[in-house]
Amino acid sequence: MEIFDHFERGRRGRPSQRRAVFSLLRRNRDFRLLFLAQVVSFTGDWFLFVALAGLVFSLTKSPVLVAAVYASLTVPFALFMFIGGPLADRLNRQALMIVADVLRGALAIGFFLIHHRSQVWMVYVLAGLITALGAVFEPASMAAVPNLVDREDLPTANVMAGATWGTMLAVGSAVGGLVVAAFGRGAGYIGDATSFLLSAALIVRIRRPFAEPREPHHEHPGMFEATREAVRYARRDRRVLAMLTVKGGFGLGGGVVALLPVLAFTVYHTKDWGTGVLYGFRGLGVFLGPFLARRFIGDEDLVGLFWGISISFLVYGASYAVVPCMPTILLAGLFVLLGHLGGGAQWTLSSYALQVIVPDHIRGRIFAFDEGFITLTLAVSATLAGWISDSVDVRIVMLGLSGVTLIYMVLWTLATGGVRRSLRQGVIP
Repeated sequence: MEIFDHFERGRRGRPSQRRAVFSLLRRNRDFRLLFLAQVVSFTGDWFLFVALAGLVFSLTKSPVLVAAVYASLTVPFALFMFIGGPLADRLNRQALMIVADVLRGALAIGFFLIHHRSQVWMVYVLAGLITALGAVFEPASMAAVPNLVDREDLPTANVMAGATWGTMLAVGSAVGGLVVAAFGRGAGYIGDATSFLLSAALIVRIRRPFAEPREPHHEHPGMFEATREAVRYARRDRRVLAMLTVKGGFGLGGGVVALLPVLAFTVYHTKDWGTGVLYGFRGLGVFLGPFLARRFIGDEDLVGLFWGISISFLVYGASYAVVPCMPTILLAGLFVLLGHLGGGAQWTLSSYALQVIVPDHIRGRIFAFDEGFITLTLAVSATLAGWISDSVDVRIVMLGLSGVTLIYMVLWTLATGGVRRSLRQGVIP
């Protein structure tokens, strides 16, 4: 009953999400520019992934090397997040984002040089460099949002951020699969490069400060000490620690996403367009998930978020257990969509909680740790999944990863029970 009480409380007295979204975009020019920058950038990202997954499979016929493409878009992100986060707290966040976008746009052109199996290594190097620069961009962007919107608009801004990523995943993947099939993989490279340059052009026009004025006593330590400081902060505040274990735990079973191209190529024999279809359904689920998550964001406490996260884990794991059993790619795609309703919801809920709890001077490092943790666990999960899929049916591997997610859901829910009880009593744990 407690879960449903929070759900109902979250629904009452709240304007419709559509009105809130349009109102925020209309009133806040600076957030509108950031929002548009994210739209074009995310679209290009998924154009690129569809192109690269198809390129590597066509040159190597290896599931593990296809999964390694996904890993190359996650491992550097995880490693460099521990540099990007401290930089976001020490340097000009806006300038960091612009420089990262321009460099990523230039690197995307390098994929035109890859034509033979012996050159496949270049895919991982270029993708890794682009991803490493993303680890500078993302913590600066996430840490800046509370400074670009008013406090009452922060829940809507978080819903929009999650929904934007999902929308562009759906649009970029689906359209990317069709465009690559029709015009060649070069169209994916050009689309990604163009998206980064457009993003930089939009961000340069934002006028609101991306950070609060930095007081002398908030001068920041070196990179390693900054990471240790973030860990110490999380250990002192169990709310933060609980939220930092959400995305990272989600990544343990998240390697199933890296197997979607393998499923499209080897089970459904649909090639690039099939990859686009499955990732398009994934994006649609991620788009809708944040709107469902908004129902669990209460005005006074965070207890509803904890229950929302547990439900999100359950939906994700159970749905992906069904995906590999479907007879057609469209039916598989429908359950991918359902799974990512949970995936999009958990991302929005945990990100919103951290933005509310964590003060500005350390927020970049906390978000760096948060996103670095999930990309690290996701990379390990994806790499192991691809390696096992070389000798085991991909459908069996996907079922195993679904089980990992469901087990983690149970453990996380039990482990955070004390934090929920403290919050209900009005005590900061």
